[in-house]
Amino acid sequence: MQAQPIKITRARLWQVNLPLRQPFRSSEGIIDCKPVVLLELTDAAGRHGYGEGSAFLTPFYTAEFTAGTLAFLKGLALPRVVGSAYVSPAALSEQFAGWQGNQMALAALDEALWDLFAQAAGQPLATFLGSRRPAAEAGISLGIQDSPAALVAKVKAAVAAGYRRVKVKIKPGADYAYLAAVRRAFPDLLLMADANSAYTLADRDHLKALDELGLTMIEQPLAAGDLVEHARLQAAIQTPICLDESIVTLADAKAMVALKAGRVINLKVARVGGLTPARQILAFARTHGIDCWVGGMVDGGVGRAVNLALATLDGISLPNDLSASRRFFNADIITPPVTLNGNQVPVPHRPGLGFAINWPVVARYQQGPAWTLAAD
Repeated sequence: MQAQPIKITRARLWQVNLPLRQPFRSSEGIIDCKPVVLLELTDAAGRHGYGEGSAFLTPFYTAEFTAGTLAFLKGLALPRVVGSAYVSPAALSEQFAGWQGNQMALAALDEALWDLFAQAAGQPLATFLGSRRPAAEAGISLGIQDSPAALVAKVKAAVAAGYRRVKVKIKPGADYAYLAAVRRAFPDLLLMADANSAYTLADRDHLKALDELGLTMIEQPLAAGDLVEHARLQAAIQTPICLDESIVTLADAKAMVALKAGRVINLKVARVGGLTPARQILAFARTHGIDCWVGGMVDGGVGRAVNLALATLDGISLPNDLSASRRFFNADIITPPVTLNGNQVPVPHRPGLGFAINWPVVARYQQGPAWTLAAD
């Protein structure tokens, strides 16, 4: 870690609504743009660190939403951060240890601090985190399609592009037949299903039928708080359960292991509150034989860069929900955009996040004026 404390002298916020290249459909509905809360922290040395608030416009994924992130940061968190000095990024978690929730808002702060500390050390963020990998493996996530044949066509294109793991969104009425069609066409593919809590324990026998398809995992079949029910479902099916929305804190991961509620964690930086808690959960998972991979939130470029750094760490044992910027956006908020080399996402070599902010894109899609808070 940096020997000298880093003092924060200014914070700036932008809300940027990035249009998607094509609508994305899951069991919750369809989205056609991704709201991004872009946070800039400036330190006393004049360095700029960036973080991303990843909540959606409405609280369908977790209780957080964009307007709440902005209100939390402007009214509560940033007045405490600006003017404060930090001896490490982990000091932020200690500062806000007594507050509940708001992980996605806190993640933006945590990410920006890690960016500043990595810059101060003169290291790429991945290296500063302890990684030795030059790249991270990407998988691909496909939304619900109109028919099994349409899904197979999408998977065929993904496999041709070099992906060896494909995640397919499912919901009741768009599950077994869709997955079976893909499995027939691609018998050796790492195939997983993502339910986004679309089922209940009453669907246990229906979900058990998926065992014959040899899925790598089924992600979040039941509601986020249903750890006991997930444990009952995992005991009844062979397919490994991967928990996503259920894992918000390290305590959740500990409960998952104690209850045997799943075998895999989708580790999302934004969902758990930043890189600091994500590393804690990853370390716990490694010691308890739980596979981990890094998931995404249809992130803008800053969130994508942070996810990439985490995905290079030891303990990330499966392909990740990483993708090139152009998979979702014609224009991203970073430059150069994130790119793929086959199914690998190369780690940038510049200190910190390794990418610059694409200010013309921010200006084109920002909602309202930027917000600034400076130390006295």
